[in-house]
Amino acid sequence: MATFTGNRPSAIIGLAALVVVIYGMQAAKVLLVPFMVAIFIALITVRPMLWMQSKRVPTVLAVLTIVIAIVLFLSIIVAMVGASISDFTDALPAYQARFDAAVATLLNYISERFDGDWQLQRLRDIVDPGWAVRMAAMILNSVREVLTNIFLIVLTVIFILLEASSMPTKVSAALLGRGDIAHDESFGSTRVFLDNLGRYLGIKTLISMATGLLIGLLTWLVGLDFPLLWGMLAFLLNYIPTIGSILAAIPAVLLALVTLGFSETLITAAGFATVNVVFGNFLEPRLLGHGVGISPLIVFVGLFFWGWVFGPVGMLLSVPLTMTVKMAVESSESTRWIGMLLGSERDAELELERWR
Repeated sequence: MATFTGNRPSAIIGLAALVVVIYGMQAAKVLLVPFMVAIFIALITVRPMLWMQSKRVPTVLAVLTIVIAIVLFLSIIVAMVGASISDFTDALPAYQARFDAAVATLLNYISERFDGDWQLQRLRDIVDPGWAVRMAAMILNSVREVLTNIFLIVLTVIFILLEASSMPTKVSAALLGRGDIAHDESFGSTRVFLDNLGRYLGIKTLISMATGLLIGLLTWLVGLDFPLLWGMLAFLLNYIPTIGSILAAIPAVLLALVTLGFSETLITAAGFATVNVVFGNFLEPRLLGHGVGISPLIVFVGLFFWGWVFGPVGMLLSVPLTMTVKMAVESSESTRWIGMLLGSERDAELELERWR
């Protein structure tokens, strides 16, 4: 019979529990995704609500103002983009046919020029530019499905905002007299994290909205089909650092190539690059500082992991979800090293300075 030494049994049990939790979240994503979207919206809107409270606006009135703004914004999005998403989905077969024709023309030219008939079929199987447009349609349709639960989302946001104003008082009362310094420090660090994450998401939302408006205007001026959708896609994917703007540009540029022409494609690509460079390399770092401190590699891995667990909406929420995991492992000294691996180089440098 095999024997375990040290902490092996607990490590194996913990790993097994983690696997069960992950598959449980995946199975319950229909219920969890709207709830996560509500938390995401609440994190963005809690700062304006607290600001109104600091100006002596009653809590109920502040929450009501925020909720009305949310409902109006989501209603406008659903009304403007919902019909376009349906039309875009219906047009996908026609776009796929154009992509296939363009790829066939290119491969035939390569075959004739370089005598590569023996590899032609293999290249046909590998090259499929239509995947990018199908990915865009999948993301937009997933967002539309989530927004159909707008009543549940708004109701959850209301309760979260009402609870947010009283939570510090409740926690302080619960810890009062216990002398539990560790729990008090843990709550303090959690509150700082949530404040930083809320600030990050708020600024990121404003930058993403500006990015979406400019991309929508650009694609409309170029004459690309469904400019509202490309603006919406740029807005959504801008929440994903580093690679989100690239993923938003690929389907629009490819569609411009097969429906418009080379000059329009060049203008579209240059417009995407200009907007993303200006916002991503100049404006965003000035406003966000050092961001939320996640390694670019972890951002990339988290994109696919949360997308696998929760679908396309999980990809859009990958950064706050990864930050939540990072905060959880950093709360314990035994798992703090995992948080260092998930964090940025600056976080590691600060940790080294702390131990010197």
